[in-house]
Amino acid sequence: MGIFRGAKKRKIMIPASVYTLFFSPTGTSARTADAIAAALARDTARPDASVPVRRIDLTHAAAAPVTLPPEAAVVMAVPVYGGHVPPLAAERMKQVRGTQTPAVIVAVYGNRAFEKAPAELAALAAAQGFRPVAAGAFIGEHSYSSPATPIAAGRPDADDLARAAAFGAAVRQKLASTKADEAPATVDVRRLKAPATPLWPLLRFIVFALGYLRRQKRHPVVYLPVTNADLCTHCGRCAAVCPTEAIRRGDELHTDPDRCIRCCACVKGCPVGARTFDTPFAAALARNFGKRKPPVTLL
Repeated sequence: MGIFRGAKKRKIMIPASVYTLFFSPTGTSARTADAIAAALARDTARPDASVPVRRIDLTHAAAAPVTLPPEAAVVMAVPVYGGHVPPLAAERMKQVRGTQTPAVIVAVYGNRAFEKAPAELAALAAAQGFRPVAAGAFIGEHSYSSPATPIAAGRPDADDLARAAAFGAAVRQKLASTKADEAPATVDVRRLKAPATPLWPLLRFIVFALGYLRRQKRHPVVYLPVTNADLCTHCGRCAAVCPTEAIRRGDELHTDPDRCIRCCACVKGCPVGARTFDTPFAAALARNFGKRKPPVTLL
């Protein structure tokens, strides 16, 4: 139903509340979702009429089962891992259902490619009872980024967040232009157009990836974040930020390979720089995907 506002004898639909639903080990998806949701909730003409934003954080645990009402709107945001929605994020999102609730689909990727992730998230949202009414792919600092191999370092930056806010305002306008007795139009998220990647860096990366797969087939290597015992203060921060409990408090020098999803939250969250993740992908990504890509959206 929504909040009904009189506007030239026509009732319009504005969400009664806005939710963010996100999985965000290193914080980039959360910051992007927050910027979109804040603008979606904001009534610029009547600030006192702005609606609340409620956060559902799935980073460390599944939410308690909840069904969002049709008069709400939700911004669903996940990072892109290997071109897909992280399986853990998808599993935790299954506890949250909609009742034809408008959903904004957001994939945050590390400047390489978002591939199938937005479409996968949209399909999951639809299966859970949401209506994907808009979609966007935004850039966040890659999990493997480091001072030695920067990959979209510092993103989302001020420009990214301004674009996210503009997108949220555009979604609000779309909902406001929908008659209250009608459902807002959905989007085919598969039509979200990826920014172009220069051909030579792309081919160079493909050659690297194929060579990596051949080497792994002959001599498998398990890459995990490692801890410098001389630097580690055993503060427990890495264990606290790990979304899968792959690190245990008091045993910070070790990482459970069966639980680790290589999100690098522990690396980025270590206050003394004791944790690192050395993967050959970091240098290859930094070399081939240094050109800044813009966010892309679909309404």
